[in-house]
Amino acid sequence: MARLKKKNLRRKDGVWDPLADSAQDKHRASVVPQTPQSAHPAYRLAYVDDDFLCREELRPVRLQLELLKVEMMLAEHGIKSTIVMFGGARIPAPGQDAWAARNETQRVNLEAASIYYEEARKFARMCSEKSAELGFKEYVVVTGGGPGVMEAGNRGAADVGAPSIGLNIVLPHEQAPNPYVTPELSFNFHYFAIRKMHFLLRAKAVTVFPGGFGTLDELFETVTLMQTGRMALVPLILFGKEFWHKIIDFDALAAFGTIAPGDVELLEFVETAEEAWDIIVKFYEKLEAEHAVAEA
Repeated sequence: MARLKKKNLRRKDGVWDPLADSAQDKHRASVVPQTPQSAHPAYRLAYVDDDFLCREELRPVRLQLELLKVEMMLAEHGIKSTIVMFGGARIPAPGQDAWAARNETQRVNLEAASIYYEEARKFARMCSEKSAELGFKEYVVVTGGGPGVMEAGNRGAADVGAPSIGLNIVLPHEQAPNPYVTPELSFNFHYFAIRKMHFLLRAKAVTVFPGGFGTLDELFETVTLMQTGRMALVPLILFGKEFWHKIIDFDALAAFGTIAPGDVELLEFVETAEEAWDIIVKFYEKLEAEHAVAEA
C-alpha cells in the first residue's frame, strides 16, 4: 500500500504537486472508451461536473470556492493591503457622452459628474505611486472592475504602470471588465456577499464616489461594519459633499436617534484627490505614532 501511494505522487521542483494527479485524472477520464456508463453525467469527476456544482445543495461549496480563489491568488501576488474605490458605473470620462442618461436632466447631471472620473483617476495614480514604493504589495487599488468610476480607478493605476484589482460581478446585463484591470487580478463573482468581503478584507482606506444603489449598498455595508466594530476603523472618504448631503441626511439620522451622534464622524467628505490622500497619510502617521508610544 505504501509503495502504491508513493508511486502515485507527482513532484514539481522537488515538491509534491497535487495538481498533477488531478490533471492526470481528467486526462484519463477523457480517454475512457465511450459507453453508456462512461457517457452518463454520473460518471463525471465531481469537480469538473458543472451540473453537479451548480445544484442548490452545493451552494456552500460555491461560496467557499469564491472566497478561496481570490484569497489565494491575491496572496500568491503578495498583496497585503488595498485602497478601495466604490462609485457609479454611469459616470462618463470628461468629454464623453453620458451613455446611461435616459433624459436631458440625467445627461446634464452625469456629464457634470465627469469631474469625479478625473478625480478618481488622479487619486488612483497617487495611491499607486505609493504602492510602487512598497513593491506593489500595499495600497493596491481595487475597484468593481466595470465602467465609470471603476474604470477611472484602474486607469489611474495603469497610468503609472501599477497593477490594480477588478472584482466584477455577474449581472443580468453582463458587465465586462474594463481594459485597465490587471488581467491576472481580474476576478468575477456570482455572490455579492463574497465580493464585498474581498473588497474589505485588505482595505487600508475606502473611498466612495457618487453612484447608485450598488454604491449606496457598499457604503452602508462598510460604515455598518465599522460602526459595529466588525471591521477595523480605516478612512472612509466620500467624494462630493454636496451630492452626498443632498441624497442622504446623515445629521438627521443622528438627530432622530437612530445612530449615535459620533457615528457621523466615521465619514469624511472631500472634493479632490489631494484631500483624500492627505486624510489617509495623516491617519496612518497618527496610527504609527500611537503604536510607537504604546511600545515605548
